[in-house]
Amino acid sequence: MIFTSCLALAVDEFPSWIEKNFLQTSKVLKMNANLVVAKDGSGDYVTVKEAVGAAPENSPTRFIIYIKQGVYSEIVEIGSSKTNITFVGDGQDSTILTGSLNKKDGVKTFFSATVAVNGDGFVAQDLCFQNTAGPSKSQAVALRVSAERAVIYRCRIDGYQDTLYAFSGSQFYRESYITGTVDFIFGHAPAVFQYCQIVARKPNHGQSNMVTAQNRDTQDQKSGFTLQRCNITASADLSPVKSTVKTYLGRPWGVMSTVVVMESFIDDHIDPAGWYPWDIGKEPSPSIYYGEFGNYGPGANTSERVTWKGFRAIQDPKEAERFTVGQLIHGELWLNTTGVPYETGL
Repeated sequence: MIFTSCLALAVDEFPSWIEKNFLQTSKVLKMNANLVVAKDGSGDYVTVKEAVGAAPENSPTRFIIYIKQGVYSEIVEIGSSKTNITFVGDGQDSTILTGSLNKKDGVKTFFSATVAVNGDGFVAQDLCFQNTAGPSKSQAVALRVSAERAVIYRCRIDGYQDTLYAFSGSQFYRESYITGTVDFIFGHAPAVFQYCQIVARKPNHGQSNMVTAQNRDTQDQKSGFTLQRCNITASADLSPVKSTVKTYLGRPWGVMSTVVVMESFIDDHIDPAGWYPWDIGKEPSPSIYYGEFGNYGPGANTSERVTWKGFRAIQDPKEAERFTVGQLIHGELWLNTTGVPYETGL
């Protein structure tokens, strides 16, 4: 099956370091792959880890690794010297990178990721990152991104607690499907999510779901999460019990935690309060910025939201504009080099 994506640029508009025939469609990416990974031995390598190891160091040009369909049970780390790597798969339900490392079994959260990205310029398209540890195993990361100019496009990121660790570096997520329970999108990075499916799952008994846990501690820290034109919904196992399991848009991990949800569909599994404190019973720092703008759906009404000083039901589009691709991650300066579609503003 061929998966194609929209092209934002004409061929002549790509920077000189990208070959002019490098168009961001799955078909062309696969045809131009530098290495192929296939479990059946039909490629250059049978594991993703081997292919990453064979990629050049500090590459100024894009290096494409095509990962054929299959379930790859391995822990993959892309080192900081492995720059401008692209993973392309056969679809988010066909190419699956899976692991089960978790904190309860003695692995620190940072090191529990099935795939850890440290190399700048990473792009992933049409595959799944998965941690199958389950809701009882505490923190268990499926994907950790600690890299500048990282793009995740049409991927699935599956887990429970701490599914996606947006650790550091400017990041962009487009048309991806992200699942989890507690703090399942968390970290310190500046990151924008456009047209993503954000799906809360059924947690352990007695737990509440937190979509985000963003950590920003200082005024000069470039940091914050934006969920723009996303669908925030409940999974099939959560929906029947959503009246007894509370789900919130997030809780502030840092004293200047910054999260904005805008132009998104919010379903009725989200508690009317919207947000939850990190320390139960204690109002968070007034320096946090939790905003909502132009959302719709049964869970989007802000009339019963928290009354924290740091919460804003944004009315002015100019205020919301600060959290767009153009202003939060300055995407117009680098996203066009990936060919992935994006929108800079509201």
